[in-house]
Amino acid sequence: MSVRPAAPAAPRRTRQDADRRFGIRLFGSVAVGAVAAVLFGLLLVLVESGWLPLRRLDAGAARWLNRTALDHPAWTGTLRFFSDVVWDPVTLRAAVAVIVLWLVYRRAWRLAAWSAVTAIAGGLTGLLVKTVVERARPALPDPVAQAPGFSFPSGHAMTATTSFAILLLVLLPMVRKGLRPLCWAVAAVSVLGVGFTRVALGVHWFSDVVGGWTLGLAVVALTGWSFEAWRADAGMGRTEVAEGLEPELSGDDPESQEPGSRDPGIPGPESPGPDPAGPR
Repeated sequence: MSVRPAAPAAPRRTRQDADRRFGIRLFGSVAVGAVAAVLFGLLLVLVESGWLPLRRLDAGAARWLNRTALDHPAWTGTLRFFSDVVWDPVTLRAAVAVIVLWLVYRRAWRLAAWSAVTAIAGGLTGLLVKTVVERARPALPDPVAQAPGFSFPSGHAMTATTSFAILLLVLLPMVRKGLRPLCWAVAAVSVLGVGFTRVALGVHWFSDVVGGWTLGLAVVALTGWSFEAWRADAGMGRTEVAEGLEPELSGDDPESQEPGSRDPGIPGPESPGPDPAGPR
């Protein structure tokens, strides 16, 4: 009577290590979302309660930047161009819409759905919070710009956070690894720049901008966690944030692979693994 040898331990260890790393990444995504949500909630409480140190910080930043803007008209014109054209929410949402259509064309259905849901959820969440809080915008003696609606959180800051996150996490697989740090740097400078222009133009308080950043980060972290959870359920390979949400996007048909075929340590349909009978 022959005894079938046990399966090799190496593939099992590889699977366990991959699962452990994936679990850590999922936990990290949830933690980032939770921390951002908690920070936003704390900031919201401080704004609603009129916490004096925060009011002083907001007022001081608004007055100083307003004086600087009045003294440098050319600089103010540049800020207006970036705020109202380059980083305007309409511009950024149009860019995301183009990305969604491109993903549909590439048959990356789930990534297209993630991009659309993240953008829409961010916009609706920001609008809802604005309506609930009803914070007035800065009222400066000599304003250099005007904006309608309520102030907290900054819609520009939140839209920039969600939009550049979508663009990064979708397009990184199409970018050479050596250029990816540059993409991250451009996105970070843009998100920070949006916040600066809104305060410098006197249409938002500093805390409005921080609120937009944290709320946008929470939305992206939570929807990103959902996408990673789908990949786990579908048996797709584990990903790093630096590689984008779907590294397979650089291939011809991103979502055509069979479950399990993306993880080199886990045998898939095309890779049945070692022959239990051993070498012949």
